[in-house]
Amino acid sequence: MKTVQVSLDATFEAAALQPLQALQPQLVLVFGSVARLSEPALLPRLRAALPGVQWLGCSTAGEIAQQGVSEDGLVLTGLRFAHPHLRQAVTDLQDMGDSGPAGQRLGAQLRPELDGQPLRHVLLFGQGVHINGSSLIEGLQAEVGAQVQVSGGLAGDGGAFKRTLTLSNQAVSDRQLVALGFYGAEALVRHGSFHGWQPFGPARKVTRSQGNVLYELDGESALAIYKRYLGDYAQGLPATGLLFPFEMLGANQQALGLIRTILGVDEATGSLVLAGDIEQDGYLRLMHASTDSLVDGAEAAANALFDSGPVAGDQLALLVSCVGRKLVMGARVDEEVEAVADVLGGRACVTGFYSYGEISPDLQGEQCHLHNQTMTITLLAERA
Repeated sequence: MKTVQVSLDATFEAAALQPLQALQPQLVLVFGSVARLSEPALLPRLRAALPGVQWLGCSTAGEIAQQGVSEDGLVLTGLRFAHPHLRQAVTDLQDMGDSGPAGQRLGAQLRPELDGQPLRHVLLFGQGVHINGSSLIEGLQAEVGAQVQVSGGLAGDGGAFKRTLTLSNQAVSDRQLVALGFYGAEALVRHGSFHGWQPFGPARKVTRSQGNVLYELDGESALAIYKRYLGDYAQGLPATGLLFPFEMLGANQQALGLIRTILGVDEATGSLVLAGDIEQDGYLRLMHASTDSLVDGAEAAANALFDSGPVAGDQLALLVSCVGRKLVMGARVDEEVEAVADVLGGRACVTGFYSYGEISPDLQGEQCHLHNQTMTITLLAERA
């Protein structure tokens, strides 16, 4: 596998795509701001310059590239495989309730073998607002089977939480969900995820919830408890909720390795709207973080990639990290990307984005989940 990366300014000339054309990639990942992806001529220009390529990407709350983190940019990363067994699936999301069925529709498109090769991995990008990411993953996984791992993320829009975009072979859209299947034994995929947030306060039992809406903790209004802990920060809700997510714990109060961000509050019902589903019989505990602890978490995610041994040859590292981490780190946000790059060394090309939800297997590398406030890394390579 070979990679080439280019960053394009708003008035890029055709010559800017020459490094990609020289590579002759089968896949190009595209991450950029809503403004850049909204340019009507963008996708037609890209397809004309590189015909026959699989195009996959989304809008961001910040782009991650070899040179670090940028905003309002456009980063293209081309991949050329020796054994390119790739298939794209696309579907439109009708509303939030369609999230699970939409995942099933994507899975049905990807499930059949390609060139006699079985499906090994799915890279998934979804719009970042008005979606239940947990249901999307469950629907997809139900179709392709638990043996197929899924990773990716939900698109961003610079922290506005209004309109996000995904990019496929066919279109740039605020409704479409796009997935890419990797087939065959040559595909080598590793995952790492870690958050670095620190708990404070007691674990509280979820006593009433529905889907991703939390009504009560320990029999008391979830919103009232949350405001009490936040103090002055409560005046800035729901935006300040990004700074104080929940850690999900199982019924035995053991950590599940999952974080849930607050997306909204409902004063009338005293409830909190979280960015993913909640364990019905589980516990939640508030979290906070410093830049140093988040950087340490990113480094831990990178180290987890090699728990099962080293990876030979050229690699691509897809980093999907949460916009909430970016807000906490501020001007030091590049440090978490640098920490990952230091672990990877010079063999991996780094790309990715700051997201509204991260998709990755759990700490055991098994079941795939929607994560929040987490650095997730997908390492792609090819077996010889």
